Amino acid sequence: MAATAAIPWRDYLGVCKLKVVALIVFTALVGMFLAVPGMVPWQPLVFGTLGIGMAAASAAAINHVVDRQVDARMSRTASRPVASGHLTGRNCLAFALTLGALAMWILVQFVNPLTAALTFASLIGYAVIYTLYLKRATPQNIVIGGAAGAAPPVLGWTAVTGHIDPNALLLFLIIFVWTPPHFWALAIHRRHEYAKVDIPMLPVTHGVDFTRLQVLLYTVLLVVVTVMPYATRMSGLVYLVGAMALGIGFLYHAWTLMSDDSGKQAMKTFGYSIIYLMALFAFLLIDHYMLIHLPI
Repeated sequence: MAATAAIPWRDYLGVCKLKVVALIVFTALVGMFLAVPGMVPWQPLVFGTLGIGMAAASAAAINHVVDRQVDARMSRTASRPVASGHLTGRNCLAFALTLGALAMWILVQFVNPLTAALTFASLIGYAVIYTLYLKRATPQNIVIGGAAGAAPPVLGWTAVTGHIDPNALLLFLIIFVWTPPHFWALAIHRRHEYAKVDIPMLPVTHGVDFTRLQVLLYTVLLVVVTVMPYATRMSGLVYLVGAMALGIGFLYHAWTLMSDDSGKQAMKTFGYSIIYLMALFAFLLIDHYMLIHLPI
């Protein structure tokens, strides 16, 4: 009996970018919990999380297909399933479209049409507008394309409430401003690879010194923006103290990056930026439930 070829599950999981999806889902979950004073109803919690996560994985898989030739020429991405030939572009695209279609069906059937529409727009924004066009068209690609990555808290909020709330847009703004210093720190470290494949990332087109300055300026703006949940009484003192402590840490990394010629600080800044966002949203969540139980 001929052996049946095993389905390459690891490769399919690999194109989903599960670490990125986990961060997306976490920020969406925080949006859900901040939208209500108590526990999130089980249906939007379960099906909203599932649909948003599947849509994010679909967008990531499409990115693998579109960027397969570029990925194959960069050391950081050469081992990706499609770039390395472990998974065909056709199979990956079919997988991505199936995931995306299932995500939309789940959101429409079990959550609400607005969340489905916004999630679809986010998917298209990243997988098509950013990956196919912006990434190769302008050094401001990550700034403009960052709108898609900043959407998850809004998606989580609308999954619970069925409408877009100003506080949800404030969460969107935080991630939108966080994205450039987060990604440009990585781009500084990988600038030679981006130059090799003709992708106009900011350190390639405008130089490292200019990009370092932009990282610092955006970090200053980020610290200002993160005060807004407290200023609008969306969050309380616990969040503010946490946000300021995290912001000082980010400013330290951005300032240190300004005078670093070894190349090591860029990745330290990139790594800290991920911890920063997770911790910031954790403080939002902790503060939210502390405020609920504080006497008025």
